[in-house]
Amino acid sequence: MFSTSPGRIHRLFEQKTLLAARVGGVLRVPVEFLEDGEPMPELRGTLIVLGDNGFTDDEAVRWMLTVDDAMGTTPIAALRAGRKAEVRRVAQSLL
Repeated sequence: MFSTSPGRIHRLFEQKTLLAARVGGVLRVPVEFLEDGEPMPELRGTLIVLGDNGFTDDEAVRWMLTVDDAMGTTPIAALRAGRKAEVRRVAQSLL
C-alpha cells in the first residue's frame, strides 16, 4: 500500500521517481514499483532513460511490466533482482 499526500505523489511523478499508467481513465501506480510502501530507488534512473528515449509514461510502464527477451524476465523483476545496469543498458538500446 502506498499512502502519501497527493502533492508528494505529484512531485514523485515530476521527478520521474515514480510512474503511473491510465487504466480505465484512472492513474494507477503498479504495486511492483513499490518497495516497503515507497518507490523503488532503482526505478528513477531507468524511468529517466526511457523518457529520454521518447517513451510516454504509459509506454514506459508497459515496458517495465513486459517480459524482455534479452533479460529473460520483466525489467521490473530484473531491477528487483539487482540487475540495474543490465536493465538500463537494454533501455538505452530501445531507440
